[in-house]
Amino acid sequence: MDRLTALQVFVTIVEQGSLSRAADNLDMSRAKVTRYLTELESWMDMRLLHRTTRSLSLTAPGEQTLEVAYQLLELTDSLDQIRNQNTLELKGQLRITASFSLIDSLLMDVVGRFVSHWPQTAIDILTTDDSVNLVDARIDLAIRITNDLEPNVVARRIGECHSIVCAAPEYLQRRGRPTDVQSLVHHNCLSFAYFGRSAWVFDGPNGPESVPISGNISANISEVLLSATLRGHGISLQPSGAVKSLIASGQLIELLPEWKPKTLGVYVVYANRKQVTPLQRKFIDFLAEEIKCSPYW
Repeated sequence: MDRLTALQVFVTIVEQGSLSRAADNLDMSRAKVTRYLTELESWMDMRLLHRTTRSLSLTAPGEQTLEVAYQLLELTDSLDQIRNQNTLELKGQLRITASFSLIDSLLMDVVGRFVSHWPQTAIDILTTDDSVNLVDARIDLAIRITNDLEPNVVARRIGECHSIVCAAPEYLQRRGRPTDVQSLVHHNCLSFAYFGRSAWVFDGPNGPESVPISGNISANISEVLLSATLRGHGISLQPSGAVKSLIASGQLIELLPEWKPKTLGVYVVYANRKQVTPLQRKFIDFLAEEIKCSPYW
């Protein structure tokens, strides 16, 4: 029996809550997963899981085994990391997810440079503004811009996202230009479902200010708000990386530069801290360095 594989199967069964989901996650047949678990229990000479048709739970020896399994797998991962650090070619595929605006303004360039540097790697990108279950969707890494991560999520903060208040010249000609942040209450402010739906927070000349905002367009996808802003429908809060070229070309006008919108964190989210692969770790480090060197993040 391959005991490391058996321990990996055991850990995955516990994390997934069922043998069937573990089989899907590991890309194995359910029969093979069952065999690994049976052989592990036979080798340990004890039952590790209480199993019924509806649920499973750890026995007392199973809890002890799980703790040791995590330690052994972490050591194995460390050995793999040492091996890969001394190997010229990084290999494998990553599946990552992020919003379209983040992909368009940052990730595509980063991904392009990454796969050029390590030509035996491949990256599959899933575009979504929603949070997805990484295990169910078989996603390796999720890149999120937020200050409100879900409880107990495993994540690493790799940078900051700075935002800009902006509007199209057409809107400003029609409605006038706000003179300070409090005057935004008199404007049509386009809101993002996941951030600042009813108030925008600024760091201004006199300290922090929270401004109640309202408008007749809101969306859960930032690109929709950007499109509405470009069409002159209102004022919006946009990531600086997404609008820098539009401001430079005059399609959008930056407003209230003396007041800095609240900074958001850029996070890489992954399913399990103990099972980060060398390829995942290398990409995370690469992305963090790219953000650090970018004037827009």
